[in-house]
Amino acid sequence: MKILDKYILKRYLGSFFFIVLLFSLLSIVIDAAEKIEDFVEEGGPSVYEVFFDYYLNFIPFINGLVFPLYNLIAVVFFTSRLASNSEFIAMVGNGVNHYRLLFPYFIGAAIIFSIHFYGNHYLIPKSNQTRTTFENTYIWKHNYVGKSGHFHASVSPYEEFYLQGFNRYDSTGSQFAWIKHDSTGIKRTSVLTANKIRLIQSPNTWRLTGIRHRRKVSDFKDEINLTAPQYYIDTCIGLYITDLIKRDNRKDNMTTVHLIDYINKQKSKGLGGTLVFEVERYRRSADPFSIFILTLIGFSIASHKIRGGMAWHLVIGLGVSALYIFMTKFSTTFSINGGLSPIIGVWVPNLVFSLVAIIMLIRAKK
Repeated sequence: MKILDKYILKRYLGSFFFIVLLFSLLSIVIDAAEKIEDFVEEGGPSVYEVFFDYYLNFIPFINGLVFPLYNLIAVVFFTSRLASNSEFIAMVGNGVNHYRLLFPYFIGAAIIFSIHFYGNHYLIPKSNQTRTTFENTYIWKHNYVGKSGHFHASVSPYEEFYLQGFNRYDSTGSQFAWIKHDSTGIKRTSVLTANKIRLIQSPNTWRLTGIRHRRKVSDFKDEINLTAPQYYIDTCIGLYITDLIKRDNRKDNMTTVHLIDYINKQKSKGLGGTLVFEVERYRRSADPFSIFILTLIGFSIASHKIRGGMAWHLVIGLGVSALYIFMTKFSTTFSINGGLSPIIGVWVPNLVFSLVAIIMLIRAKK
């Protein structure tokens, strides 16, 4: 790296981390104002929990969502300063190619990309485990998702469960059926039904009560064993409480390895409902990549003087960012609700704005 590269890189990273610090403080103030009633109500969290369990882990989470936007603001901010001071004119006038100036920009973008990529896939989910526990305890106490009735799951090709209704507050279900199949996965070998099922030990020890019958099916006859209504059994089965009770923010505290494992398990059980988790999986890689795109766009906008200076550079940059964010939200929503493949829905905005960035760079004044 030459002296010029180090100079630009220092300005780039200095501007970026200053903006991160500034907006982190602003985010904490806004969030605290919104949740102050939850913090001070009777039975609420202690001051230690608010600062160390929540806000210490809230900062990585909120910054991880808007790192690309911080990057664009930083690029536009310091590049516009360089352009307004005619420093780019001096650089190009001394024989430095306009495109050569992008070298330190991409080094800075690569550093921020690495931080964001590692954070999205590992660091932020780890810190979210403490933050979401705090939120589930004191703030979002009822943010459950998933079915509460007519629940069906295949835990393997040979075993399946059915529940007519489930109450997540006392972990009880009604009209339970436990069906087993032979090695072909087609013929039933036994069926057990019960009026009620209740979790007695997490994650998968259940008490089945009001068992009406137990049927064993063979090639020659069906054996039906009637039982008394008060009869019950305690047993561990392949139906886990986490299959029935799910938090809306559960995906936030899974590292990518655990996220992939969870998606595969849900699909193998035939449970479905994994689209949100699949979108999250691909988003964690697509968001860091957008840093390179927005760096290119920011450089193209701010590397030459315009009337109005930095203010107009920021307006144009934020306008482009707004379009990018809108397209990202639209495509991911279409993936979740419209049948579009999650990987396509997440990456299409990056592909489209990559072309936009290249066109803007080519057409930018040199």
